[in-house]
Amino acid sequence: MDSLFGMSHNATLLLWTFVTILFLVILISKYKWNPFVTLLISALMLGLLAGMKPMEVVNSITSGLGGTLSTIAIVIGLGTMLGKMMAESGGAERIATTLVDRFGEKRVHWAMMIVGFIVGIPVFFEVGLILLIPIVFTVARKTKMSLLHIGIPILAGLSTVHGLVPPHPAPMIAINAFGADLGKTILYSLLIGLPVAIISGPLFGKFIGKRILLDPPAELADQFAVKGDRELPGFGITIFTIMLPVILMMSGSIASIIDPEATSSITLFCHFIGDEIMALLIAVVFSFFSLGFSRGFTKHDLSRFTNECLAPIASIILIIGAGGSFKQVLVNSGVGGAIAEIATGANVNIIVFAWFVAALIRVATGSATVAMTTAAGIVAPILALTPGVNVELVVLATGAGSIVLSHVNDAGFWMVKEFFNMSVAQTLKSWTVMETILSVAGLAFILIASTIL
Repeated sequence: MDSLFGMSHNATLLLWTFVTILFLVILISKYKWNPFVTLLISALMLGLLAGMKPMEVVNSITSGLGGTLSTIAIVIGLGTMLGKMMAESGGAERIATTLVDRFGEKRVHWAMMIVGFIVGIPVFFEVGLILLIPIVFTVARKTKMSLLHIGIPILAGLSTVHGLVPPHPAPMIAINAFGADLGKTILYSLLIGLPVAIISGPLFGKFIGKRILLDPPAELADQFAVKGDRELPGFGITIFTIMLPVILMMSGSIASIIDPEATSSITLFCHFIGDEIMALLIAVVFSFFSLGFSRGFTKHDLSRFTNECLAPIASIILIIGAGGSFKQVLVNSGVGGAIAEIATGANVNIIVFAWFVAALIRVATGSATVAMTTAAGIVAPILALTPGVNVELVVLATGAGSIVLSHVNDAGFWMVKEFFNMSVAQTLKSWTVMETILSVAGLAFILIASTIL
């Protein structure tokens, strides 16, 4: 590729990258183009502008999509099935009612954060929100507390897990791109995620709940009313089913620490069941019995549940795959190396850089998934040239950046607005501020952890 306007080769590559990302952002945010189509077009455009041969660009797109989805697609599919089993069995309802009873009405907002955090582990944010909105309405009515006082902690719990905690797609994308250790990432994400969720959830929720008083939409409140005649599964078995994949993944990492050479057959077995695919597969099959057959569901019910839940995630999987295509073109065109060379020469803090890149793309496109996949492609080559960095913390920084400043170009923004019966201004003051507190507090805790770990 010839240099443009007398600029260096690296500077020219960066200019074309900027133009392509601007094109991507405008098509998605202003013209509402489908992100999957837009990412593929952007990947093609960047490759050609960067001087790649047409078939090289096509091969990069297909290999990037295939490589990204090889694990992620299975993780998303299995995670969605686990969430569906929890929804249909009443497991989420059981968790909420038990914690409310244990915490008491005065501290119920703390229980709600824990509910959001736990329920959010196996399900997408949107699914978790739909799952837990009935509980928010019920608890608010029962305790006579502000809707946001109850709701913001649940949203904070869900959103923290969505951005930081594997096996959610956002952190999994970065784990795969950066070559991070899954078990360590889970451990750090829980240690950092909990205080972040507390600050943006119960603490901020109490503050904003006093200032914005809401009534739930009457129709939704009736539709989502928790039915009292439904027999719920036990609290212990529900928690165990949801946490089973996390426990199995952690076992693989603990085995690696105890036996780093993997000389024992027990260590090898722990690695096998601790793989994210195996862990989720085991948990899903277990849920068929613990939350399915034991609750009186038939084999036909389970077949229907697992088929129903897969259709809505098709677009998410395709967007993630297209993000992988864009990332691969960034790498193969030499753009990743150019960014890495400039960033390492400027001595940019890699954790801050990862957060900032993800945050910029998130604000522009409104999608945490697009932000994560694109940022992973930009950050990965820099990370490879930066020795001594805690890779797992860079994963969390990218995740934290991808959930900042949710506003009108984010589908989650409108879901929260409608479910909580808020105006756009009220949603900006509550939901948008909460997401930003969560993201910035996450970065602060990650930077503190980087000085210790």
